[in-house]
Amino acid sequence: MEKSKRNLLYEEAKASLDIWRYVFGFADIAAAKCAIDLKIPEAIENHPSSLPVTLAELSVAVSASPSHLHRIMRFLVHQGIFKQVPIKDGLATGYTNTPLSRLMMITKRDGKSLAPFVLFETSPEMLAPWLRLSSVVASPANGSHPPPFDAVHGKDVWALAEDNPCLSHMINEAMACDTRRVVPRVARACHDLFEGVATVVDVGGCTGETMGILVKEFPWIKGFNFDVPHVIQVAQVLDGVENVGGDMFDSVPKCDAVLIKWVLHDWGDKDCIRILKNCKEAVPPNIGKVLIVESVIREKKKAMIVEDRDEKLEHVRLMLDMVMMAHTTTGKERTLKEWDFVLNEAGFARYEVRDIDDVQCVIIAYR
Repeated sequence: MEKSKRNLLYEEAKASLDIWRYVFGFADIAAAKCAIDLKIPEAIENHPSSLPVTLAELSVAVSASPSHLHRIMRFLVHQGIFKQVPIKDGLATGYTNTPLSRLMMITKRDGKSLAPFVLFETSPEMLAPWLRLSSVVASPANGSHPPPFDAVHGKDVWALAEDNPCLSHMINEAMACDTRRVVPRVARACHDLFEGVATVVDVGGCTGETMGILVKEFPWIKGFNFDVPHVIQVAQVLDGVENVGGDMFDSVPKCDAVLIKWVLHDWGDKDCIRILKNCKEAVPPNIGKVLIVESVIREKKKAMIVEDRDEKLEHVRLMLDMVMMAHTTTGKERTLKEWDFVLNEAGFARYEVRDIDDVQCVIIAYR
């Protein structure tokens, strides 16, 4: 009885601290966005001296008020984004980058930075629907209430992006920075799947970043970057890649293999099955395959002890599911059982899943 009382007191004490994460939780993303907007990581990285950057030097480099910058940096140091270290025999301090702050370099295209993704998700267009999340949860099954994004903007994200070149550009940049990070992992995990493959279509390929990486990795491939016409108009011109405009709901260009990355989670089961059927019809019988790069939500813990990295990856997948609820009409992250359902309904003969040690994995569906 005494132990139960102690446990309850501990839980209440913990709760009284944890609640503040939800009261002021937005400060984390707002401060990170501020660092990206001001290019603070770049200013520290490009500092001419090998010494840490002082507040005075940093304020000049990013054209910021020293007093406000001090408060932002104090917060970001506490969060582990930057480090503050002693200099000049301990009489002063300066700032250095960390592996995390280097991932916030908006000017860096090294396959690691996710700064464009942060700026996209913190744009006014993408933030506003979060305040309507409860309306879709409270809506009856027949969906009598519009989804959060539509309720705020009067149209879905794709229609808004078509009318808003700035938002469309942010979407393309966010997807491209994730592509630079993930697609090399996909290539390593699925190297054998591209042997003997002459043509690959990337469905919903945005600016062509994915196919650009794949044709460099597998130079015998002819790549097709397939997306809606207004996206293809701003796609890159890349060696070995042809940009093709079209609608994946109508058909997908014929090829030996299809790659579709972070597209299917935007759609409910009915639309997802329709897209998958078109992907299946695009590849040849018997040998055709579709590589799906998506998250798979864990249905239950495989063991009592779960690695910290696995737990953090799972948290990101669950956050992504909330993003789908806020930003799409019917999209969702799926469990393996839910993927099994849509793949079977689409008529695939079999499938396998390959882990790439990331939020996403590769589901290979065979025709």
